[in-house]
Amino acid sequence: MIYGNIEGIKDFTLQQLETLYEKKLNKGQLISEEIAVFLSDISTKLNKEINLCIDRNGNITEISIGDSSTVSLPFIPVYEKKLSGKRIVHTHPNGNPKLSSVDISALLKLKLDAVLAIGCTEENITGAGLALCHIEGELIHYEEHLYSSIKELEDFPFLETIQKIEMELRRKNIVEDDKEYAILVGIDSKTSLQELEELAHACHIEVVGQFFQNRSKADKVLFLGPGKAKELSLFRQIKRANLIIADEELSGLQVKNLEEITGCKVIDRTTLILEIFARRARSREAKIQVELAQLKYRSNRLIGYGVTMSRLGGGVGSKGPGEKKLEIDRRRIRENISFLKKELEHIKKTRSIQREKREHSGIPKLSLVGYTNVGKSTLRNLLAAEYTPNSHSKEDVFAENMLFATLDTTTRTILLEDNTLISLTDTVGFIRKLPHDLIEAFKSTLEEVIFSDLILHVVDASSEEALSQMEAVYQVLSELNCQNKKNLLVLNKCDMATPEQIRTIREQYSDITAIEISAKEHKNIELLLEEIKKELPQNTKTCNYLIPYCDSAIVAYLHKTAKIQEEKYEAEGTLIKAVVNMETENRCKKYEIE
Repeated sequence: MIYGNIEGIKDFTLQQLETLYEKKLNKGQLISEEIAVFLSDISTKLNKEINLCIDRNGNITEISIGDSSTVSLPFIPVYEKKLSGKRIVHTHPNGNPKLSSVDISALLKLKLDAVLAIGCTEENITGAGLALCHIEGELIHYEEHLYSSIKELEDFPFLETIQKIEMELRRKNIVEDDKEYAILVGIDSKTSLQELEELAHACHIEVVGQFFQNRSKADKVLFLGPGKAKELSLFRQIKRANLIIADEELSGLQVKNLEEITGCKVIDRTTLILEIFARRARSREAKIQVELAQLKYRSNRLIGYGVTMSRLGGGVGSKGPGEKKLEIDRRRIRENISFLKKELEHIKKTRSIQREKREHSGIPKLSLVGYTNVGKSTLRNLLAAEYTPNSHSKEDVFAENMLFATLDTTTRTILLEDNTLISLTDTVGFIRKLPHDLIEAFKSTLEEVIFSDLILHVVDASSEEALSQMEAVYQVLSELNCQNKKNLLVLNKCDMATPEQIRTIREQYSDITAIEISAKEHKNIELLLEEIKKELPQNTKTCNYLIPYCDSAIVAYLHKTAKIQEEKYEAEGTLIKAVVNMETENRCKKYEIE
């Protein structure tokens, strides 16, 4: 029986392939030249991969046909202290003998005896790539070899090699290593790679190396130059990485070609950021926004994900919409995008109603914005804990020393010491090269910034990249048409910053009021609140009221919503002098006196 995509294949060709079941390799023989040439010939004619499953006795147990994304593997049981007893031999009709990330994933997860890829063209066999399990300490890794011809494999000590591996498996308490080890690749600046490393850590990826090429623009085919791409392939093998992360946005063609050269899964900065957002999103709105951004981004890049669409795939880049959505056609993706946009529109209307209520109340609106991981959520939690009028509103938002710790926008009412009420909104952190699709998707959330009376721009004053981070924030604000809004610079982490760092920021932005604070150490918070009061729009006025004793509920209302300056009890009623907002003034108009 031959499995896989056999539609359109002539019966004669299928009969030829079925004769492989009658062939048998010698015990201990990895592959014979006769079978390799036979497979190569048919594979190039069909332009499809042919996959053989061979047991240790040399019997071919299964044959399947497909391409890099659809070729299927037989069911292979996984044993605890030994290998599976099966090896996979398959063709690469594109002529590249290097093993793909899916090949390596299959080797490790199924504990295969070996995986052999035969590169072939219409003219000849271009070479072979062989991978075997390799024990390092308490973990299963792999070792990879490239051969220029099949003849070089004829004397390969296959049985002796796998017996040694199994001895190690039985002797040690082996733990499967599913962790992703990444090499970061950039062409822009090495500083940008440092931030990419932080993004990788936020996704629990271990960075094992950085690879940089100084060039003015990316190669359209490979992202790096052809020579550098080959260097990267060798560097990946030396570092034993199973993931490559590019610091720029890659096209589908660039991803596909880099994966072919390196034999490793390749993702870009945008995919990594979207992955972090997918893992951190908690509210329904945030999840919809992330999924929408992912679908928009991937819809034109399906070609680049061919080698990672195996059922053995996973890891970074598969969170959110998932593998199923990558395999459906663009029409279905457009339908999903349309549906998600409608869902967001419904949520946007609800948010708009909530915003109108706040505007009607006359409560000044503040928004915390800033680069990711500068301390916005820590400051918000501090203000909410100390100044929130209702105890049930004092729950904390997640605050951690990592990029994009907070994705869900939260708004809380803060009551200052003079009874001034303000609403404080914590927003998602900004970042350089923030994916455009993500900004578009999160615009409904970021509308809280658009409608703010005052923007608190929180800055990590201790960061060496503070100025470039501030520039990135102002660029995003510009995209939201908020660049001219009144804003206050909040220089956080001032206890860790040097006087020179503080002075540099103040000189660069001398036209904006700046306050030095430490949210973690509760330093200068009162000073910040005083400055906020100065900068807030004056939507209040001082009024005198004489309220009859029969309307005592109005007195209670004024105590709740206004700042009481004087209160006396006269024969006619209660005399109150108070600072009130517009809503309170309109409601108490009939009690106002000169």
